[in-house]
Amino acid sequence: MGLLDTLLGHAGAKSADKINQDFGALLAPGETVQRAFGEIRDLIVFTDRRLILVDKQGVTGRKTEFLSLPYRSIVMFSLETAGHFDLEAELRLWVSGQPNPIVRHLGRSAGAEDIIALLAQNSPR
Repeated sequence: MGLLDTLLGHAGAKSADKINQDFGALLAPGETVQRAFGEIRDLIVFTDRRLILVDKQGVTGRKTEFLSLPYRSIVMFSLETAGHFDLEAELRLWVSGQPNPIVRHLGRSAGAEDIIALLAQNSPR
């Protein structure tokens, strides 16, 4: 179902080694990718220091936004689903200093539970 999930826009786990290679120039010395989840063109990347949201824009996807969120700046997060048959979930991240949350739409079977678990694991204590 990996190809079908990708075509339908459902996020799925990506190879951390591949993401490490692709993001090498964006990572700080010694920073490593823990996990990554991708949709058709967008990525949610968890490193040992921060969360990186990658948003490819436009028809060709050449324009790319990289949003880097240190874990300490994420003050609250939520996941909203309508139930088992909902086709997508909505991830909201509230960041200190910002009045509105950052919203990302995730497809069903998107690894949403894994994403929430990683956010909880990396939250400052």
